[in-house]
Amino acid sequence: MYNFNNLYEPTSVEEALRMKKEHPQALLLAGGSDILIKIREGKLAGCDLINIYCLEELRGICLEDDGSILIRPLTSFTDVSMHPVIRKYVPVLGEAVDQIGGPQVRNIGTIGGNICNGVTSADSATTLKAYDATLEITSLDGIRLLPYAEFNLGPGKVDLREGEMLTGIRIAKQSYENTYGQYIKYAMRKAMDIATLGCSVNVRLSNDKKHIDRLRIAFGVAAPTPLRSTTAEANAQGHGLNEQLLEAVAQGALADVKPRTSWRASKEFRLQLVKEMARRATKTAVEKAGGTING
Repeated sequence: MYNFNNLYEPTSVEEALRMKKEHPQALLLAGGSDILIKIREGKLAGCDLINIYCLEELRGICLEDDGSILIRPLTSFTDVSMHPVIRKYVPVLGEAVDQIGGPQVRNIGTIGGNICNGVTSADSATTLKAYDATLEITSLDGIRLLPYAEFNLGPGKVDLREGEMLTGIRIAKQSYENTYGQYIKYAMRKAMDIATLGCSVNVRLSNDKKHIDRLRIAFGVAAPTPLRSTTAEANAQGHGLNEQLLEAVAQGALADVKPRTSWRASKEFRLQLVKEMARRATKTAVEKAGGTING
């Protein structure tokens, strides 16, 4: 049994926002793959819920006129990974969400819920940060656009203010055009486990395929929130495709991350994972882009 008080079921985003304003302590229920577990465990017992799962206007993916990719927050992980726009332009995002839970979780869980939970292990978070995603956040007063890089305020805390809800995730054309990415997840089990560490890299090569034109790299479970490694990115800028590039990216990543020891892994082990995964993900992304890492 699930111990909650009231369940509100809006039929539109506007109605959901009105309900949220009238009941500011109520929680938004999307797929429920996280929140219902917390209710059952007693962590959120007695809460009020606003069920937005049936709001079709918050579901789907499209390519907009300016070339940006718009992902609505109620899009399931399965639909993200299967959608032709994602497969064509940012397949690494589909590859990342394909590693979340099992098929049942991926069918019901939503990409919006994944990032709004604010957990550092969210598999979609690292790739969205590495692609400079922008969030569309809506209230009854209008829409504000927020870089996803600024969304995470701390463990489990995100920049959703009273009366607001996430209504869109955008990846600009200049962020994904001519880029190739790789996501690596290390977990205690090979499937149906949260990440001990996650790493997402995407690269754009020079026209002659011999240098890095742009590299983006982000980590999960390497700090209290998912984070970009700007030092690693700066180290890679204009670098030739060689072993020194991989070492520069790895050392730059180590300079930015702040892992801690938990029952899943020690700080020292996570630092080793950061270094190795940065190297491997960068190498694979370069190869996908048509480059070759020389000795």
